[in-house]
Amino acid sequence: MQSFLLLLPDFALIALGVALRRFAGLGDGFWPGVERLVYFVLFPALLFHALARASIDLAVMGPLFVVGLLTMAGGLVLGLLGRPLLGPGAMTFASRVQCAYRFNTYIGIAVAGKFAGAAGVASMGALCGAMVPFANMAAVTLLAHHGQGRLGRELARNPLIIATLAGMAFNLSGAQLPAPVVPFLQRLADAAVTLGLLAVGAALRVGRSEEGGRLGAAYLCAVKLLALPALAWGLASVFGLTGIAFATAVIFAALPTASSAYILAMRMGGDGPGVAWLISATTVAAAVTLTAWLTLLGSAA
Repeated sequence: MQSFLLLLPDFALIALGVALRRFAGLGDGFWPGVERLVYFVLFPALLFHALARASIDLAVMGPLFVVGLLTMAGGLVLGLLGRPLLGPGAMTFASRVQCAYRFNTYIGIAVAGKFAGAAGVASMGALCGAMVPFANMAAVTLLAHHGQGRLGRELARNPLIIATLAGMAFNLSGAQLPAPVVPFLQRLADAAVTLGLLAVGAALRVGRSEEGGRLGAAYLCAVKLLALPALAWGLASVFGLTGIAFATAVIFAALPTASSAYILAMRMGGDGPGVAWLISATTVAAAVTLTAWLTLLGSAA
């Protein structure tokens, strides 16, 4: 019950996003603008702010980054192994397989903050920021290979990759953010989490999974919400992670699929509707699975 109450405010924002889209007259013309604002402005500001100010202890963060990367690689491999279940089309497969390893950073930072406070936000922000380029490179590579996109161009103009690299470079330079800039970026970061969760709710789609069938959708959901957190738990133990770093690795692996997977699929001519359905399914199911993983983490602490 305590774990459920921990997640309740964040999933309440997601539910509010659903309600606003359906009943507040904020329909199809409003939410794409919100998604672009979050994706191109607010969320990059959050990533830069978190990485630029984070105190990165390589002795701890190094193994955490390795665990995160290996966990995503495991999701990619498991997703590729599910090819026969994901539909016959190459772009359908390339679009949907990213749902096996991509992660919703909005939910991750919100949950980590509830679970471990400011230290949890910093740890999750650093991990997600470091993993964003790898997640995007894997997704863009597959979509560009099967479609008409150009990998170099897509990576060079991706705002999440740019913000991550800029934040890391600023941190490593030893420079300090000017005093007036800090509250400005903090306000953008706060807005990113709130609007991001509302946009996640607004993007939820109900109905049947389309081409590829229920078995393929169930397989990807099981990989993302069950297999990957179990893999991260094992890897975190092997690499000696403890405390907040251990919890961050497991929560990161247990996150539902990112809404940016839908944006990328649509931009590159992929199966947008199928990806939207999978994002919805993993987000709704994560209310249960994340509660279970947080309960296990609390018991193991």
